[in-house]
Amino acid sequence: MATHMTDALPVHSIDSWQIQLQQVISSTDELLGLLELLPEQVNHCHTAAKDFPIKVPMAFARRMRIGDPRDPLLLQVLARREETLAPPGYSKDPLAESGEAVPRRGIIHKYRGRVLLVVTGTCAVHCRYCFRRHFPYNENRNNRQEWREVLDYIGSDQTIEEVILSGGDPLVASDTLLTELISQVAAIDHVRRLRIHSRLPIVLPDRVTPGLLEAICHPALQTIMVVHANHAREIDDKVTSAARAMRERGVTVLYQSVLLKGINDDARALVDLSERLFSAGILPYYLHLMDKVQGAAHFDLPEHRAKQLMGEVAARLPGYLVPRLVREEAGRSAKTSLGFIY
Repeated sequence: MATHMTDALPVHSIDSWQIQLQQVISSTDELLGLLELLPEQVNHCHTAAKDFPIKVPMAFARRMRIGDPRDPLLLQVLARREETLAPPGYSKDPLAESGEAVPRRGIIHKYRGRVLLVVTGTCAVHCRYCFRRHFPYNENRNNRQEWREVLDYIGSDQTIEEVILSGGDPLVASDTLLTELISQVAAIDHVRRLRIHSRLPIVLPDRVTPGLLEAICHPALQTIMVVHANHAREIDDKVTSAARAMRERGVTVLYQSVLLKGINDDARALVDLSERLFSAGILPYYLHLMDKVQGAAHFDLPEHRAKQLMGEVAARLPGYLVPRLVREEAGRSAKTSLGFIY
């Protein structure tokens, strides 16, 4: 019978989030050893791991079940042979985040009224379905002068009311960098909202420190934190505490998920996820159909099946707990809302 890693491994004294980030699991052998699994049990592929390296915080690995090769948390981070396949219809830039959508280095401007800043190319965890797994981060890494040019661009466009911090994962950046960047964003009169998309409050909740909250909570801005979570077992007491700390500082905390085959592609898993997050004070935002990125086709689900699942979810949950099923399509002025089938 599979057990959780916390049932079997000693939990050492808590390190700072920076130290935990330095000590992430970066070896498949180490991860499988901790879970008492053999490579042949999980269809592991060294080639896929070389192309997109394994990276898993111990805080996240501890929530995986020992001895379970189908653990839904494990499958999100494990390099498998299916990643080396190249079926038609999948690309390295599925959302066309290049060309006209990138008016300056480190900025993506696809939608009216909001602009996305690529704060860093680094993440705390490498999710195998990531739509930016091939993104040219080295070409979008800014120095101070280039960040000034980005801020000038935002300041010159009166239609921009919201700035979105993304990456990579923006919360990998230091409190000092975030404080400086957000303070400069807040000084732009027409910017009213700051939105942050991050996986860290889920996979490494110790990142939510008083220093971080001080950095992201500027009196001139409404702050929205969109955490990325795909399965109810990702949510533990530390995640709940991190969400509470953000809410107590006035941050609106939402979640978005990706619909992933073999991980959360049944109504019970999606209902449990929404219920678990709501118990942590986190409200639903989007459920994305997976972006068609090369290397992740084995996670994809047909749109018709996704709509059926959402119909089942909507029949079981009150409306305020049902995320909106969407697909992001290159060149569109907004995400495409897909609805559901009863």
